[in-house]
Amino acid sequence: VQLVESGGGLVEPGGSLRLSCATSGFIFSNFNLKWYRRAPGKEREWVASINTTGRRKDYLDSVKGRFIISRENGKKTVYLQMSSLKPEDTAVYYCNAVYPGTSGYWGQGTQVTVSS
Repeated sequence: VQLVESGGGLVEPGGSLRLSCATSGFIFSNFNLKWYRRAPGKEREWVASINTTGRRKDYLDSVKGRFIISRENGKKTVYLQMSSLKPEDTAVYYCNAVYPGTSGYWGQGTQVTVSS
């Protein structure tokens, strides 16, 4: 099983980034997908979720209207489009693939730094 995040980097406040999480080794279409983040000195927090069909999406209140989670089952990839980025969005972002009743699989993370 592999989950590989990419797309992180340094961006100025107000900027945008699109994170990708390419996966392999499991039946992607059967898994709900989530993004989490861990800011320096803080606990890991959930950011967004998308169900198997892509019809249900949920977001942390502080990112609603700025972040969009999506998935392409054919490419076994989940995305997080981030816009209007703020310094408080600075964190390592992780993708998580969850089968109901399990803790699922995790990627290694990608660093997002929002700074002028």
